[in-house]
Amino acid sequence: MASAGKRARQRRRTKSLIGAMRDFLTPELFKQVRNATKRRKYPRWDLHPLLYILLLTTYCCGDNLPEKFEAAKGFYVVCCPKRKRPGASFSGFEKAIAKLPMPILRALAAGFRRRIEAMFAEQWKVGGFIPLGCDGTRQTCPRTEELERHMGTSSKEGSAPTLWNTSIVHLTLGFPFCWRLGKGGKASERSHLLFMLRWLPVATLIVADAGYVGYDVVAAMLEKTSFLIRMSSMATFYTEAHEPLEEFREGIVYYWPKTQENEGKPPIRGRLMRIHSVLHKVDVWLFTNVEDPQRLSLETAATFYRWRWENEGFFRTYKRTLKKVTLMSRTVAQVHREAEASMIATQLLLCQGALAMRAPQNGDLPAMCSPRGVLLEVRREISGRSGKEPFAERIARAKRERRERTSAKQKREWPRRKPHTPPHPPTLLRLSDEQKIKIQQHLQAA
Repeated sequence: MASAGKRARQRRRTKSLIGAMRDFLTPELFKQVRNATKRRKYPRWDLHPLLYILLLTTYCCGDNLPEKFEAAKGFYVVCCPKRKRPGASFSGFEKAIAKLPMPILRALAAGFRRRIEAMFAEQWKVGGFIPLGCDGTRQTCPRTEELERHMGTSSKEGSAPTLWNTSIVHLTLGFPFCWRLGKGGKASERSHLLFMLRWLPVATLIVADAGYVGYDVVAAMLEKTSFLIRMSSMATFYTEAHEPLEEFREGIVYYWPKTQENEGKPPIRGRLMRIHSVLHKVDVWLFTNVEDPQRLSLETAATFYRWRWENEGFFRTYKRTLKKVTLMSRTVAQVHREAEASMIATQLLLCQGALAMRAPQNGDLPAMCSPRGVLLEVRREISGRSGKEPFAERIARAKRERRERTSAKQKREWPRRKPHTPPHPPTLLRLSDEQKIKIQQHLQAA
């Protein structure tokens, strides 16, 4: 009865967009955000309207930021008449955003992560794991003198300044769990992943592509979480019994690059799996620290890695559907705040859609929302053309189509696109007697 009453209260709150947002942005969360840093006691822009309008501008239509601001401000004033009214001009809003301390946005993101863990605790585990994919992308910034001087560019000569975004995305629900931003020219997605390990929940399984191969990365994840990483020819593995690469299917191996072996560092023990598909010509080699096949079978590992494409789907939603390929802000301070706030807004949008989907039954995968469908309903709500039907019921129909793929993905050609070359298989060698002695010494020292 108590859970039924809780669901009824939640349905009442989510009859509107602002109610659905309050379901995640709770008063307790705002208290934590306000305590994140010291601010002036009576600022012209109070924190509540400032953050709400900043998030809403991500959803609003408009060719520029002033148009988005006017739409977001009007919606906020109508929905929150008892709150302190926001400022009237976009220039004042822009100045307030520039003065907004980044710890406030980071505290909002941290509180949002805790809220996600509480609200999706029953449906975000698959086979005993929380499958989270990690990948990165670049976002273009305006060609202002300040951004060109501080943000850095990609490797191409004459390219615009860029921002690097490394995101960890839930692979069956589709929303980002956490992210890390850096300069587009010098950011390292491996270091971003290592920094975000502290935020991951228990039972996480990190699924990543061959760009995350490296002894330091694997060693750091070995201590904190489970992982499933695609291997390439850059990695060398050792086995106790000699087995030709052509006949290898799965087994216990040691990851021990020569540099780390000469420095006296211990080998990393794990399980190497070879995934073969009739639809693809190249096999996929996966390395994991889950050694028990009962916990992570070959078929389950193949399924998890196939779901890693959800990372690319999220970037498509963020950059194309929400039009964040190029950020609009023209200073370093405003670019970082726009990127951080737009990621929180995208997380909020996708979480609302995931929460509105039908609960999975009999061990089925949860239904995934259509980001475009949810965004259209949000824009109808902001424009006042939503009608009388509750917001939660409208976004519940924004379901993503699921279909079984019967052929390999076909890429479309466009100018300046580099052809994709699949990673080659890793090197598989047999442990020498000297290496076996070193392994025993490391085990005894541990």
